[in-house]
Amino acid sequence: MSVEALRADERRINTPATNGNRLWADIVSTARFGAADKGGVTRLTLTEEDRQVRDWFVAECRALGCTVEVDGIGNIFTTYAGEDMSLPAIAVGSHLDTQPQGGRFDGILGVLAGLEVLRTLKESATRLRHPLMVVNWTNEEGSRFSPAMMGSGVFAGALALDAAQALADREGITVGTSLDAIGYRGEADVKPAAFAAYVELHIEQGPLLEASATEIGVVSGIQGLRWFDVVITGTEAHAGSTPMAQRDDALVAAAEIILAVRDIARQNPPGVGTVGFAEVGPNSRNVVPGSVRLQIDMRHPSDAGLDQMQLALESAARKAGAGVALKHIWSKAPVVFDPAIVEAVRHSADALGYSATDIVSGAGHDAAHIATITPTAMIFVPSKDGLSHNEAEYTAPEECARGAEVLFQTILEIDRR
Repeated sequence: MSVEALRADERRINTPATNGNRLWADIVSTARFGAADKGGVTRLTLTEEDRQVRDWFVAECRALGCTVEVDGIGNIFTTYAGEDMSLPAIAVGSHLDTQPQGGRFDGILGVLAGLEVLRTLKESATRLRHPLMVVNWTNEEGSRFSPAMMGSGVFAGALALDAAQALADREGITVGTSLDAIGYRGEADVKPAAFAAYVELHIEQGPLLEASATEIGVVSGIQGLRWFDVVITGTEAHAGSTPMAQRDDALVAAAEIILAVRDIARQNPPGVGTVGFAEVGPNSRNVVPGSVRLQIDMRHPSDAGLDQMQLALESAARKAGAGVALKHIWSKAPVVFDPAIVEAVRHSADALGYSATDIVSGAGHDAAHIATITPTAMIFVPSKDGLSHNEAEYTAPEECARGAEVLFQTILEIDRR
């Protein structure tokens, strides 16, 4: 047996094991906060349901002897003391809010796995050199307040606190008012320098791990994205009396752009392109459409790939006709995670004997913001049928348990380094 294999065996023997059954019980239990009809969860950020799950989380952490701090955007930082409190904390976590009719695993798994690590440390009387911090980020989903990943964005300096607190939902209720309503507008001044590293466990939200029968995704980064709005102006006309050759049909031009988005993504692998919104006017069976609005989402792991996709989209818009107006409204650059933390995840999966593969996240996560200020990586576990943001979202108990084990082993690896 090689020296590396012997060391891996030694790590497995000497490391306390997290309790997968206890983790699963927490996943089932917390799903009652905002329980939806089909077994999922509707727990929009800063609602009463969000307050309930936050209160539960805080109480569980305090019972383990953790200190709890809440900042001005409602991010919760729970800290378990290390041997040397002058060292920056190793941080883990994710988010407790969900989409409307969302699932029980997206985000929640990362927070509850962090809690399970705390419990394991406590019951095994294991003390890390560094403090260990478990974080719940506010409004990762962006389903009530836009933008998404708000709490981590404020923490990382991508969004000003005052501006974030002033943002309103569709009913005109602001973030600040909602924080006050549930009692989570805190005053803690937690600085990015408090983190030695950040690791986020998450379900994949895609089909790759399941399709390849791989247990762990070692996430090397998050693909970038660009959003575009399209307004197409044609001429409304009678569907029966207007000859085909004389029509200025806005919906036909929209169809050309929609197909172009699909083809552009296929021509720039592993890029993806989606037209997720279409609004047709006047939207009547017997009227040639005179106007169409489209919203386009394009993603790619590299800036060069995004540039190529945008150029191709601009060309397709020109070809679709003079009535097409394309506007680039928002971008998020690709994120490359810290090689040393990614390697710690890879080593940990190997030490535990789990199959693993490198993967780039197709979805955005709080880790994208945190990676701009501290060494960061992510761990993925499979999602059944690739489903997420759906009540049928499912990751099996043993898959959740494996993710928590890799998270714990990664924390120990970082702490040793």
